[in-house]
Amino acid sequence: MKPRVGISRCLLGDDVRYDGTNKRSRAVIALGDDVEWVPVCPEVEVGMGVPREPIQLVARTSRIQSADERVRLQGVHSGEDWTTRMRYWARDRAEDLSAQGISGFVLKARSPSCGPSGVLVHHRDREATPTGRGLFAEALAFAMPGLPTIVEEALEDSGARDEFMRRVRDFADRTSPRR
Repeated sequence: MKPRVGISRCLLGDDVRYDGTNKRSRAVIALGDDVEWVPVCPEVEVGMGVPREPIQLVARTSRIQSADERVRLQGVHSGEDWTTRMRYWARDRAEDLSAQGISGFVLKARSPSCGPSGVLVHHRDREATPTGRGLFAEALAFAMPGLPTIVEEALEDSGARDEFMRRVRDFADRTSPRR
């Protein structure tokens, strides 16, 4: 049986990005023979349209945790606050993915929803810093500690790709019910 691996939908070639495009990755497509993909697009699933206004993480001391920052998720131009909707949706979706038995996740690098690290956090009084984590990636890490994750860019490296797949198989072996 192939392990079930979550993936940011745009990496499979689905036109779900804010500008109606995708970020199809040949390295991701090549893994398709070895895994059963479980596609996820946080922005679309939380109710943002395609195309849509871009979103960003903005530093706010009274908001939710994102790596070492406290942030809110807001529209770049309108300032619309998506924080609460994304937080609850991400928590529920991560729990659902855990129940589906995923064994890993391929995330979109630097995404304010999916980036596992290095996501820009915009500050009022200084330049943006790459110190955040996407809100969905944060919920996924909380719901499934130890879940193997990787960004699509790292899959270009055969060693990183092989190591990710080893960790995915190990996670699947540890978490799947014994027959």
